[in-house]
Amino acid sequence: MHETKVYSPEILKDFCTDVLIGAGVKGEDAEIIAETLVCAELRGVKSHGIVRLPTYVERLERGILSLNARMVFERKGGAAALLDAGNGFGQVAGHKAMNVAVELAKTHGVGIVGVRNSNHFGIASYYSMLALRWDMIGIVLTHSSPAIAPYGTIAPLLGTNPLSIAVPARHGRPVVLDMSMSVVARGKIRYAALKGEDIPEGWGLNSKGHPTTNPNEVLKGGSLVPIGGVKGSGLALMIDILCGVLTNSCLTGEVKNITDMSGPSKTGHMFCAVNISSFADANTFKSNIDQVINTIKSLEPIGDNLIFLPGEIEYELEEKRKKEGIPVECKVVESLNDLANRYGSPVL
Repeated sequence: MHETKVYSPEILKDFCTDVLIGAGVKGEDAEIIAETLVCAELRGVKSHGIVRLPTYVERLERGILSLNARMVFERKGGAAALLDAGNGFGQVAGHKAMNVAVELAKTHGVGIVGVRNSNHFGIASYYSMLALRWDMIGIVLTHSSPAIAPYGTIAPLLGTNPLSIAVPARHGRPVVLDMSMSVVARGKIRYAALKGEDIPEGWGLNSKGHPTTNPNEVLKGGSLVPIGGVKGSGLALMIDILCGVLTNSCLTGEVKNITDMSGPSKTGHMFCAVNISSFADANTFKSNIDQVINTIKSLEPIGDNLIFLPGEIEYELEEKRKKEGIPVECKVVESLNDLANRYGSPVL
C-alpha cells in the first residue's frame, strides 16, 4: 500500500487554482481547470486528476501550450459551431463549447460544437454532465494521441478516444457513460508506471504486439488493447475522424501525447447537447428513465453481484469523498508541493 494523505475537495481545488494563477493563468480559467481535476478525483479517475497539474504547467513553461489563448468561433450557423481553441487549455475550450452547444439546443433542439487546435481536457463526463442542469442529454467525444493499433496491425495509430453520454433522471441518479475505446484509459497505464506497479494482463501490448504486464513497455512503443477487438478499433477510428479530420485539427495519428513537449498537441473535441423537450415532455422522459433504472435494478443478478448503471459507482464515490475527503499518494503530494514552491503558492 502507498501512503496517502486526505484532503477536502475545496482544499485541492484552491491549491490547483493558486498554482495555475501563479503560472499566469487567468483566475476564471484557473478555476475551471481546477474544477475538472477535482471532479476526476471525486469520481475515482485519478489518472486524470491533480497528478496532471505538473505536466500542464510544464507545457505552459515551455511555451507549448498557449497561456490565456484567444478562443474564436470560426464558424457558427444553425445548430452547429466550430471553435478554434488557439492551442489553449482543453478544459477552458470544453467548458465554453459545451455551454454554447446548450444555447444552440435551446433554439434548435440540438446543438453541436466542434473544437480544433485544443489540448487534453481531463475527464469527458465533466462536460457531458454540464448539459444535465438544463434537462438536456450531453454527448462528448475527443480523440487523443496514438495508443491503439488499428485492428490487425502492431503500431499504435489511434487514440483511446473517449466517449461520454449523460442522461438525466427524475428521481434517480443520472445515467452517465464515460469510456475510452481501450480496455483501460492510458492514464491508468501511465499512473501505474509512475507508481512502479505492474498492470493486469489484457490491458496492453508490447512493441511486438504481445501481451505485457509492464506499463513502460506499453508506453514506449507498445499499444493498448481495444475494447471488443475490431469493434473498439473501428469506434476509435470514427471518433478520430469526427474530432480530428472533421474539425480540421489534424489527421489520424497526429495528436501529440500530453507528455510530448515537442510541439502543440493538435487535439480536437466534439460536444453535443440534446434538448429533451424538443422530443418529449422533459419530466415524462426523466420519469421513464427512472423506470428503466428500476427495471434493470430489479433483474436477478449473477451470484452476489451488485447491479450498477453507468456512472453510479462514480456518483457513490463522489458522495463519499465529499464527506470524507480525497486520498492522495504522498509521492504525488511531494510533486505538487515542489510545483507550488516554484510559484510561491501555499503547499498541501
